[in-house]
Amino acid sequence: MSDSPVLGDYFIIRALENGVQVIGMTRGPETRFHHAEKLDKNEVMIAQFTEHTSAMKIRGKAILYTGHGQIRTDGGQE
Repeated sequence: MSDSPVLGDYFIIRALENGVQVIGMTRGPETRFHHAEKLDKNEVMIAQFTEHTSAMKIRGKAILYTGHGQIRTDGGQE
């Protein structure tokens, strides 16, 4: 896997409201924004960390489904 650009497990982001922003952040000495998507209510995005993406920032109400469980950005229960 060392020569593969794919480094992480998949995770799913489901928007709970219109206008949820998903922002990809870069690896390296300086963390920068490099990609952004906007999701509307009930839209789903499947994402993955890569050699270029080390973090994701989620703005708005959404549920993230990961191998470690579910995370809600608003702190609520589903």
